[in-house]
Amino acid sequence: MIRVRYRAVWIPLLSFGLSLVAKGQSNDDVAAQLAREGQQAMAQGRMADAQSSFERLAKLEPSVAEVHATLAAIYFKLKNYEEAVSEIQKAEKLKPGLPRLDSLMGLSLSELDRFNEALPKLEHGFKQSNDNVTRRMCGLQLLRAYTGLNRDADAVETALQLNKLYPDDPEVLYHTGRIYGNFAYVTMEKLHDKAPDSIWMLQAQGEAYESQKNYEAAILAYNHVLAIDPRRPRIHYRLGRVYLSRFNDARKPEDREYAKREFAAELELDPGDGNAAYELAQMAADDNDLVAARKQYEALIARFPDFEQALVGLGGVYLQDQSAAQAVAPLQRATKLNANDEVAWYRLALAERAAGNREEAQKALEAFRRLYAVSRVARNPHAQDDITPQQLGSDVQP
Repeated sequence: MIRVRYRAVWIPLLSFGLSLVAKGQSNDDVAAQLAREGQQAMAQGRMADAQSSFERLAKLEPSVAEVHATLAAIYFKLKNYEEAVSEIQKAEKLKPGLPRLDSLMGLSLSELDRFNEALPKLEHGFKQSNDNVTRRMCGLQLLRAYTGLNRDADAVETALQLNKLYPDDPEVLYHTGRIYGNFAYVTMEKLHDKAPDSIWMLQAQGEAYESQKNYEAAILAYNHVLAIDPRRPRIHYRLGRVYLSRFNDARKPEDREYAKREFAAELELDPGDGNAAYELAQMAADDNDLVAARKQYEALIARFPDFEQALVGLGGVYLQDQSAAQAVAPLQRATKLNANDEVAWYRLALAERAAGNREEAQKALEAFRRLYAVSRVARNPHAQDDITPQQLGSDVQP
């Protein structure tokens, strides 16, 4: 079972001690000096020195809740979670409802794997906290708590919420990715236990082999599925993708022909399968059969007007066919559907230039250059698993 081992480093919870401790401290010069030294040490990241100052201050001012709360946050930072819990309890007894203290207790209990106790506090902190950083930390700790309690569905739900709240956060992406992977693994294990010989299990095995680039095993599994159910949707398409991937790796011409056969077989079963139609159109373009490619792409776009990669492919065919003016519209639409598609921007720049629209061509070229400078994913032929992505040519001049 995947365990999210998040360890917090710096948290805004320390701020309640910094701003409130002076309100409760005595006029004793020693206590005032210790408070100043402890606050300065925290501000500079010298947590061991801060701990020493606030431990001495807590002995001088044992009735000040903020001192214990600040000391608890220091202990948490230093990964001394047992002491953090003890100091939180003292602070809560002295002043119930001290801001952020409940969340700090939940985080500390979770780090001690006391998930049942931590859960209500973490859930409240994640759902109710107005502090963005505290909410993020509670969410990450919730992943640990739900996973530790084998509440996988709740962990996935929380992961989805975290991705929505923090879509570009690397730590969030890492931990939520592990949660999704764990949930998928557990679900597949259950499928294996409950129905090891089912068609669903065979299909899952084929997809797993395909992701591992074990092409021969994937082909066997998918063909086994078709032997049981010859009209099974999407299996011919998946076989086509396997053969095409093997062709890209080994460059055996027969694999490419096998891929064409499977995509065509999928379309015979389901004429509305846009992905299969797209692959055949792209293969026609790769073969320089521009008439067939153009016809197939235009039919595909008529059926699926927001198929972004097909729009880019059609624009590429128009450019190859010296029909730059016709390429502008589909490529403009493609960039509106996906503003991060560098291939679409590059082809749009070429189309606008050929159509005599110099200003628009320059704008498109600048957009392409920005993306080209930072992106490598779009130039990876295996970056998209479900369809073959459009690629930049070898003659690109950024």
